[in-house]
Amino acid sequence: MVEGLSSNAEKIYKILKDLGVTSEDKMSTAERVTTLAKLPKNMVMNALLELQNKGYVKRKVREKAAGYYLIK
Repeated sequence: MVEGLSSNAEKIYKILKDLGVTSEDKMSTAERVTTLAKLPKNMVMNALLELQNKGYVKRKVREKAAGYYLIK
Protein backbone atom coordinates (compact mmCIF):
# COMPACT_ATOMS: atom_id res chain seq x y z
CA MET A 1 0.00 0.00 0.00
CA VAL A 2 1.39 3.38 1.03
CA GLU A 3 4.98 3.45 2.31
CA GLY A 4 5.62 4.24 5.98
CA LEU A 5 2.04 4.40 7.28
CA SER A 6 0.53 2.63 10.26
CA SER A 7 -2.01 -0.10 9.47
CA ASN A 8 -4.89 2.15 10.59
CA ALA A 9 -3.68 5.03 8.42
CA GLU A 10 -3.39 2.64 5.46
CA LYS A 11 -6.95 1.45 6.08
CA ILE A 12 -8.27 5.02 6.25
CA TYR A 13 -6.32 5.99 3.12
CA LYS A 14 -7.89 3.08 1.24
CA ILE A 15 -11.40 4.03 2.44
CA LEU A 16 -10.91 7.64 1.31
CA LYS A 17 -9.57 6.42 -2.04
CA ASP A 18 -12.50 4.02 -2.49
CA LEU A 19 -14.93 6.85 -1.66
CA GLY A 20 -13.26 8.98 -4.33
CA VAL A 21 -12.67 11.94 -2.00
CA THR A 22 -9.93 13.48 -4.09
CA SER A 23 -10.98 17.12 -3.99
CA GLU A 24 -12.50 19.68 -1.66
CA ASP A 25 -15.96 19.36 -3.24
CA LYS A 26 -16.00 15.59 -2.59
CA MET A 27 -14.67 15.53 0.98
CA SER A 28 -15.84 13.17 3.68
CA THR A 29 -16.32 13.63 7.43
CA ALA A 30 -14.45 11.75 10.14
CA GLU A 31 -17.81 10.33 11.27
CA ARG A 32 -18.46 8.75 7.88
CA VAL A 33 -14.94 7.32 7.72
CA THR A 34 -15.28 5.98 11.28
CA THR A 35 -18.49 4.14 10.34
CA LEU A 36 -16.90 2.61 7.23
CA ALA A 37 -13.64 1.70 8.99
CA LYS A 38 -15.41 0.01 11.91
CA LEU A 39 -12.72 1.42 14.20
CA PRO A 40 -13.04 3.58 17.33
CA LYS A 41 -13.24 7.28 16.46
CA ASN A 42 -10.00 8.13 18.30
CA MET A 43 -8.11 5.61 16.12
CA VAL A 44 -9.63 7.11 12.97
CA MET A 45 -8.76 10.65 14.12
CA ASN A 46 -5.16 9.59 14.86
CA ALA A 47 -4.92 7.94 11.42
CA LEU A 48 -6.33 11.07 9.72
CA LEU A 49 -3.82 13.21 11.62
CA GLU A 50 -0.99 10.89 10.54
CA LEU A 51 -2.16 11.13 6.92
CA GLN A 52 -2.32 14.94 7.22
CA ASN A 53 1.17 15.14 8.71
CA LYS A 54 2.60 12.99 5.91
CA GLY A 55 0.90 15.07 3.22
CA TYR A 56 -1.68 12.54 1.99
CA VAL A 57 -4.82 14.18 3.33
CA LYS A 58 -6.03 17.76 3.66
CA ARG A 59 -8.43 18.84 6.41
CA LYS A 60 -10.91 21.61 5.67
CA VAL A 61 -12.64 23.30 8.60
CA ARG A 62 -16.32 23.86 7.93
CA GLU A 63 -19.28 25.16 9.91
CA LYS A 64 -20.39 21.78 11.30
CA ALA A 65 -17.86 19.00 10.82
CA ALA A 66 -14.41 19.20 9.29
CA GLY A 67 -13.99 17.52 5.91
CA TYR A 68 -11.10 15.41 4.69
CA TYR A 69 -9.86 14.63 1.20
CA LEU A 70 -6.82 13.03 -0.45
CA ILE A 71 -4.19 15.28 -1.99
CA LYS A 72 -1.85 12.61 -3.39
